Amino acid sequence: MEARKYAAELIGTFWLTFAGCGSAVIAAGFPQVGIGLVGVSLTFGLSVVTMAYAVGHVSGCHLNPAVTVGLAAGGRFPPTQILPYVIAQVAGAIIAAALLYVIASGAPAFDVGKGFASNGYGAHSPGQYDLMVCFITEVVMTAMFLFVIMGATHGKAPAGFAPLAIGLALTMIHLVSIPVTNTSVNPARSTGPALFVGGWALAQLWLFWVAPLIGGALGGVVYRWLSEEPTGIVEGAKSP
Repeated sequence: MEARKYAAELIGTFWLTFAGCGSAVIAAGFPQVGIGLVGVSLTFGLSVVTMAYAVGHVSGCHLNPAVTVGLAAGGRFPPTQILPYVIAQVAGAIIAAALLYVIASGAPAFDVGKGFASNGYGAHSPGQYDLMVCFITEVVMTAMFLFVIMGATHGKAPAGFAPLAIGLALTMIHLVSIPVTNTSVNPARSTGPALFVGGWALAQLWLFWVAPLIGGALGGVVYRWLSEEPTGIVEGAKSP
């Protein structure tokens, strides 16, 4: 039943956004016991691992418009299902951001103007990286993410380990690129927080749609060319 797939994508993307962005907003810099960059990176990766095992058999566990587009470009997902998957993913991310806002705003020192885990470039990049560098980073990171996803879910890959490989890849991506863009590689994850920050976050959101979608499609196409692909579309491939 298609509705179950969309619900699984909504719930999975909710978890990724709530847990990942929540770790950044609530726990990353908490006095004395803050989890820091490594902790936030691990949280994003673990959110994918846990949901891949939980709903991978239902929807494929994309949790990311760039992954959905990349899998379609790689011949693993029907293009006709891209739009409903993306709608479900964005809805899940917005709901997660809304709940995170409610929780985080319970602290007296909370200030949504500090970024709320939004992605940005230039003055809003954690390391002040310029637009072009941020664009390149998001394209390359998302392309490699899709490359790992396509390989880990290939029919000849070791069975049962795909969620671990994909979650570790996302952790690695965050460890490298948080200082550059605060790491998106996921337009839905970027959209949720940006809606609550407004202003600059919404003005810069375009990059965190365009670059990941280009990177996702590129990664899917390159892996499809490189590897022997089974014939036909695999709708249930475990891909976060």
